[in-house]
Amino acid sequence: MFKRIYAVFAARNREFMRDRGSLAWNLVMPVILVFGLAFVFGGEGRSQYVVGVLQASSEIDTAEHPFLESRFIDFVPVAEQADGFRKIERHRLDLLVHFGGEHRYWVNPESPSGYFAERLLLQSDAAAGGEMQKAEISGDPIRYVDWVLPGILGMNMMFSCLFGVGYVVVRYRKNGFLKRLRATPLRPQEFIVAQVASRLMLVLTVTAFVYVATHLILDTRMDGSYLTLLLVTVVGCISMVSLGLLIAARVTSEELAGGLLNMISWPMMILSGVWFSLEGAGPAVQGLAKVFPLTHILDSARAVMLDGATLLDIAPSMIMLTLLSLAFLALGAYYFRWGPD
Repeated sequence: MFKRIYAVFAARNREFMRDRGSLAWNLVMPVILVFGLAFVFGGEGRSQYVVGVLQASSEIDTAEHPFLESRFIDFVPVAEQADGFRKIERHRLDLLVHFGGEHRYWVNPESPSGYFAERLLLQSDAAAGGEMQKAEISGDPIRYVDWVLPGILGMNMMFSCLFGVGYVVVRYRKNGFLKRLRATPLRPQEFIVAQVASRLMLVLTVTAFVYVATHLILDTRMDGSYLTLLLVTVVGCISMVSLGLLIAARVTSEELAGGLLNMISWPMMILSGVWFSLEGAGPAVQGLAKVFPLTHILDSARAVMLDGATLLDIAPSMIMLTLLSLAFLALGAYYFRWGPD
């Protein structure tokens, strides 16, 4: 019995070691991920809060108030008050302060991070003489669940599209199913369109069910048009499916496909604002986030749900998603191969 177990054990190890692509990727991918996270979230201690400072200048003078010398807080200059209010409401800033003339601050009462940032501000202000005055933001505050719901739906859609298409196509190729399809009149473009349509229908059904359930139970916010939100979901889903097909166009190893899909999905999930805003991140990180389709999907969905944005308002993101989809589909069809040879 042990000889048989060892024979299978040794054969599986040799199979994995001979798959150079998978072996190299299992060694390289964790290193890339660690260095990437270190670049994005590195520095002398990770900041816990993001505070906007209402001022015209782009340079923050820490001598204005002891609070500005606090560690583990990113202080971001905000030129316009309306812009600062919008970021406070959307949980992109934990606090908004103003030290010119009358000292005031604004906070979202539904923000847990804002609550603790406010406590730190008041503690620092008490030591400096206690001049800060709390000002109210007009309108209903947006709850964190309202802000994070599009992120969760988008993340679920991303994983379903990438792994539900990319991983499956690689398995089809490995077990010879695609090679048998090659003997039929089916062309690569037709196969790709069928995969996109199939996954689109499934993802739309699941996403609609989850959204309706959470909306009814949690009474989540919806200020825009449901038709516009549906269009965002459709265009975003097509973009994600197209990306999954591009990754699986020539890969023959399921393990390598899994590594490639993880390399795409995890940075996208971290940098696209699924769980938290990148308001305090550097310009390079924010610019990198714009490369990912998920960033445009979440920005558009939140604009529709929280701001009541119209199709014209989100047109730039929709155009970008459409261009990405066309590029992914064209490259995927060009590099697609039926079999492992």
